[in-house]
Amino acid sequence: MTPEEVGQRVVALLAPVEATASVSGGQSHARATVDVPVASWVDALRAARDDAELACDFFDWLSAVDELATGFDVVVHLWSTTRRHGVLLRTRVPRESPTVASVVDLWPGAAWHERETHEMFGIDFAGHPKLAPLLLPPEFEGHPLRKEFVLASRVAKPWPGAKEPGESEAGGGRRPIGPPGVPAPGEWGTTPTPAGAAGVGEGPRGGTPARPARERPARPAPGTRPARTPRAAAPGDGPAPAAGPAAGDGPAPRDEEGTA
Repeated sequence: MTPEEVGQRVVALLAPVEATASVSGGQSHARATVDVPVASWVDALRAARDDAELACDFFDWLSAVDELATGFDVVVHLWSTTRRHGVLLRTRVPRESPTVASVVDLWPGAAWHERETHEMFGIDFAGHPKLAPLLLPPEFEGHPLRKEFVLASRVAKPWPGAKEPGESEAGGGRRPIGPPGVPAPGEWGTTPTPAGAAGVGEGPRGGTPARPARERPARPAPGTRPARTPRAAAPGDGPAPAAGPAAGDGPAPRDEEGTA
């Protein structure tokens, strides 16, 4: 089944409940996404598991997304080991009272995921056997994955990078550091040189390259050898020997008596 067919099948199984099907991702990562009301959360997961055409028999993961004033999106991903397709089921809970029914009775493996989501987002899962802390110490206050949560380390030490809502307003004195092996702007090719960066000039949009290319000497033609540079005579060396005839220059000239 294609992602579109999977989403339409879930909507048909939940009728007359109002559910909305869409496709998230793209190409081989495309997944059917179905938004369902909170009251139909358990029914949607049961339908995806028990329907013969969907046969989503594998519980993959469950988490949440903070949508600020509109609430929290609780998201679960199911997979079919026989049909080789998946489906994302999503429901939205209000921020004032974020509560959704637990699906541990359907998927025992969801217990760990619901505990983590409860701890990180403050969402209650009604019917869960024990929403005990999972990752944080018992004395920890707040929910770290909520967008209004301010990290204490950012308050104690200003963050030198780009600021996000809730981070420290103090500016940093360090300049951004690029990944190892990546040249800085203005040091590679004809990229523009920003103000204050290393390099001179502008780039391909009206100027000279920031780093001009070095000229290399021309290579000698094949089969030829470059001339050797004579070595300077060191102090105490005797007179240089007379240069004899070079090999291949022919016989030496004779004098008037016929001797060489």
